[in-house]
Amino acid sequence: MNKQTKALINYTNLYSEAERRYKELLLIKKSKEVALEKAPPGKIHVSKTPHGVQYYLRNESTEKSGKYIHKSEISLIKKYLQKSYDEKILKLATAERESLKKLLLKTQNVITTIQSLYSESPTEVKELIIPIDVSDKDYAQKWLNIPYEGKTIPDYLSFFETKRKERVRSKSELNIANALADKGIPYKYECPLQLSSGATIYPDFTVLDVKRRRVLYWEHRGMMDDKEYAKNSVQRLKTMMSEGIFVGEKLIITEETSTSPLGTNEINSVIKKFFS
Repeated sequence: MNKQTKALINYTNLYSEAERRYKELLLIKKSKEVALEKAPPGKIHVSKTPHGVQYYLRNESTEKSGKYIHKSEISLIKKYLQKSYDEKILKLATAERESLKKLLLKTQNVITTIQSLYSESPTEVKELIIPIDVSDKDYAQKWLNIPYEGKTIPDYLSFFETKRKERVRSKSELNIANALADKGIPYKYECPLQLSSGATIYPDFTVLDVKRRRVLYWEHRGMMDDKEYAKNSVQRLKTMMSEGIFVGEKLIITEETSTSPLGTNEINSVIKKFFS
């Protein structure tokens, strides 16, 4: 990737995480407000003694002692302790929400704005700027424009043609390719990957996670009931792991046998998991 697409600023989920946390705190706030409306009047005071703790009910905040609650009234004690806890949580959750609200208001759309400073500039201007980040569209297009030579599928071998008019080797690979294309996820079929040993392998799919600015590899193992095929698949996995490409991180693996084919629902679930 050239200087105009290699982002100098790393991906961060700070803002999406802040939004998620803000919404979570809102639910907590509402639930505690409902709980406190149902709570009994008064407050509990916990007094620590050498022999344990004692509980006192104070109906007024100005009370210094309160009415002693015997430990046998455990149900009542629980209600007041929960009320005290909920009041503290409500206060803390409200304070955190206010802090997050300020953060989100001040930084709303800041990432998009940074990206658009470059991506919305005229082509002549872009040629003279080294950006720290670009739009998702620019990033994906530059990646797709990098040429590569995949493995050729000769005419005499059976193949399937994707919506992008590519040749793939199996029906399941066809379904994976079309699902990625339908969702606008950039991919390359059998793009060469050079290993540290100097050898080259061809992962089934090299997929660009645009939002997180990372490349993932998707290997579909389509004949796992064939012993030799399964053996080679295991070795291939070990090779990729030796390159720091681990399942669940940079590597996606799907499998099928002749009696248990890969379904479209499974493909969509994988895409949702890794690229949503």
